[in-house]
Amino acid sequence: MANLVDIRDLKVEVKTDSGRRMDIIRGVSLQVAEGEIVALIGESGSGKTTIALSLMGHTRAGCRISGGSVMLAGEDIGAMSERQRAKLRGTQVSYVPQSAAAAFNPAHTIMEQVIEVVRIHGLMPVDEAKKKAVALFRALSLPNPETIGDRYPHQVSGGQLQRLSAAMALIGGPKLVIFDEPTTALDVTTQIEVLRAFKSVMKSGGMAGVYVSHDLAVVAQIADRIVVLKGGEVLEEGETESLLTHPQHPYTRQLLAAFEPAAYVPPPVVDMPIKRPLLEVTDVVAGYGTPQANGLPLMVAVKSVRFSLDAGRNLGIIGESGCGKSTLARVIAGLLPPVSGSIIFDGKELAAHGRHRLREELRKMQIIFQFADTALNPAKSISDILGRPLTFYHGLKGAGREARINQLLDMVHLPQTVKHRRPSELSGGQKQRINLARALAAEPKLILCDEITSALDTVVAAAVVDLLKELQRELSLSYIFISHDLSTVRSICDEVMVMYKGENVEITDPSRLGGEGSHPYSRLLYASVPKLQVGWLDGLDADAEMAAALAGR
Repeated sequence: MANLVDIRDLKVEVKTDSGRRMDIIRGVSLQVAEGEIVALIGESGSGKTTIALSLMGHTRAGCRISGGSVMLAGEDIGAMSERQRAKLRGTQVSYVPQSAAAAFNPAHTIMEQVIEVVRIHGLMPVDEAKKKAVALFRALSLPNPETIGDRYPHQVSGGQLQRLSAAMALIGGPKLVIFDEPTTALDVTTQIEVLRAFKSVMKSGGMAGVYVSHDLAVVAQIADRIVVLKGGEVLEEGETESLLTHPQHPYTRQLLAAFEPAAYVPPPVVDMPIKRPLLEVTDVVAGYGTPQANGLPLMVAVKSVRFSLDAGRNLGIIGESGCGKSTLARVIAGLLPPVSGSIIFDGKELAAHGRHRLREELRKMQIIFQFADTALNPAKSISDILGRPLTFYHGLKGAGREARINQLLDMVHLPQTVKHRRPSELSGGQKQRINLARALAAEPKLILCDEITSALDTVVAAAVVDLLKELQRELSLSYIFISHDLSTVRSICDEVMVMYKGENVEITDPSRLGGEGSHPYSRLLYASVPKLQVGWLDGLDADAEMAAALAGR
């Protein structure tokens, strides 16, 4: 089988703050055969995305390809002009980004953007392109495939938007598709559907793929070969099953060890008097769109949800994409006024909209968003981003502010030199850790974490969770964890709330989540967590527990 991709001794360098140039990719060589899917794995900053982007002749700001060659279908990408490379993008090679929210223009409909590549390259008539787009929407298990293209990006869930970005990449029929952490934003049940769709579309189209990921269980289901990276170098590569069962390099063994789900350990009870819950949410109803005759919005996303959270405790919220998890967080944070219901925080009922809340109320409750790219101002340095809440909430300026910025960066395990960079110069995992540092800058009582670890590799995610536990013990913090990572939820949360179609169907102890006495939908979620086993996805339909859960759904 001929090699579609042939990378030889690739070197990529970046210009440092001092003006010195430093290699971040150090002589990487790898090949991808026609129709083959090769996974690039490693921790944040290992060079996975940088290598993948080189296949499009692209580098991040401040970087450049300084050596080696990148061949695609026998053509040297590096030797091409920018005009020649532009002709290949979308037709010969396409890209599915980690953050779909940053890839879509909020001012245009989804359909306009999905078929844009077809129109730019004149691949087919517009009507034919729209029909192909609808077929892709259906293949990617999107709801209402015939009409979802008429919506705008903000009118669909994060998981749906991620699948739509895949449709945008696939519509031009490329030979090579680069998947950059494409399922990190998806819940476990949706992830299964999307992985199946990816495999089916890739196989039927004879397309090759480069799959960037830190999720070894996902890689085990979709990749033919795995390349392990660290510090811009290849440490190990091999056939998927062989590498997962008989890893040779110590770092590969470390990644596999970090994947093992953490055992549930009940968090220690904070020794402090609790006179009332820190947060009480009562019969909250919320949604989007023009109010109807009955007073409800056109789309009701949250339906009469109620729960309470004590100080020093954590609540996990799980459920599939579009179930209302993030909408509920936005309501609690004051970003979306509810139609009805009440939110009592620290003994006081909060105003429905954040603009009507007191500064101290805003300080005590912080939110970390799912998509790091859209949460950080690309025009500001990290120092400015972290410094703003320090000045706004605490009045810090000058040397005092700089010292606190350094402390915050230490807390999230980033070097202090990062403060001089802009978000575009950081990896996805680094950007999410900046979001965490910004939340901590306010010194809150409650942090709403919307998929906080989804962009992080397994090792870094575990370190962040450990950090959050440590901060909780020291500061009596409380967390609401919105996640599709059941392992993370079980490891840090005292209770888990399961949402389905906007409703709270169960609140349970993490140790009992997915057990025999759980709600059928909870059992479905638990059964859908990918296993670190090649072929697990293909044999899933025969799983009796899954079938029983689906029947109960």
